[in-house]
Order: sequence, then C-alpha cells, then structure tokens
Amino acid sequence: MSILAATGLAKEARIAKRAGLVPVIGGGNSQLLMERLEAAENGVAAIVSFGIAGALAPLLQTGDAIIATHVVAGNEHYTCDVAWSQILRGKLVYSRSAIIAGVDEVVSHIGAKRALFRDSGGHAVDMESHVAARFAKQRGLPFVALRIISDGYQRTLPPAALEPLKPNGKPRLFAVLKSVASDPAQIPELLQTGREAGRAFRALLRCSRLLGRGLGCPYLG
Repeated sequence: MSILAATGLAKEARIAKRAGLVPVIGGGNSQLLMERLEAAENGVAAIVSFGIAGALAPLLQTGDAIIATHVVAGNEHYTCDVAWSQILRGKLVYSRSAIIAGVDEVVSHIGAKRALFRDSGGHAVDMESHVAARFAKQRGLPFVALRIISDGYQRTLPPAALEPLKPNGKPRLFAVLKSVASDPAQIPELLQTGREAGRAFRALLRCSRLLGRGLGCPYLG
C-alpha cells in the first residue's frame, strides 16, 4: 500500500519522495493532476496534498505550516481525515489549522487574494488540494493537506513567477528570462519571491522529517 502526494512542483515532489510518499505532479494543471492521480491509484491507502501555498488570511506568514480542516472550491466542500490530521498536529505542535481554498488558476494579486478570502472563507490557497480531495472522496480514501505558506496575503507575485510550469513541475526557464528581460523592474520582487519560496521549502522538509516516513499515516498496513 502507498500514500499519494499531490504536488504542483518538482521540488515538492522530491521532498515527498524522501518522506516515503508517491509524488504525483500536476505542474499547475488540474486536469493533468487528476489524470496522473487516476493512473497511480492502484494499491493506494491514502492521499495528501503536499507542498507550498499562498496566504489569504493576515495571520499566516511565510514559513507557517498549515494542516487543513477543510478544502473548499466553489460549491465543493471537503472535510479532511480527522484521525490523520490529529496525528499531524500532534507532531507539528507549531502548525496552524486552516481552511484551504483550491483554485485552477494562480491567485497572484493582493486584490484577488482578498476577494477569495472574503468569498470562500479559505485561509490559504493552492492549486492541488481541491483536486486531491475530490479524487479521495470519489474513491473513499483518507485525505489530508499539509502546506507551508510561501507568499503572504499582502504580496502580489511578479509576472515572471506566473509563467506556466512544465508538466514535470519545473519552471520554463526561457519564458521566465523573457519576462524579466521585458520588465526588469520586477527583479527585486522576483528575488523576494524566490527567498520566500526557499524558506517555505526548508520548512516543508523539516515538517516531513519530524513526521517520518508516510507522514504518520495510520492507514498503512
């Protein structure tokens, strides 16, 4: 039996693999993520949404670990597995409980973040949790979400950071460089975004080490 880790980025997937999970990369594409989850579903005991996220609530800061109580996406509402979530909170005593809003497109602007916070009630946002939660519910699988805040609620991401990813979850370097060349003024913001992401990835790695292989999942035989 295995635990699937729904991720968007190649770096998230590498950390998930080190934690004994089976990473499934969506590359920021909801349909692709669902297709890849379906292709990997044989012998699955549970699924976790694993990676970084953006803050919608003012209290969440870069590097904060959040464990979802629910995932919302439009009219969809998913409750995370209680027993596994309690294990995560017990081992990550500094983590915060939060509602995650799942989206199919990047929410990059502070105005869009405020609107999503108001309309969804979500405290953080990512592009994988709602897909993973939907997949889990359809198959009766336990589901949790462990995410680390990267960009704060007050941050607007620069254009180069919004370039679509490759299907393997890696950045399209040429597109990023082209964006920077066309708008060099975004470089300071881009560097800050990189520093924040680096801090979030380090926190994600620390969490995975504290939780151990399988992230403490109680459903492995």
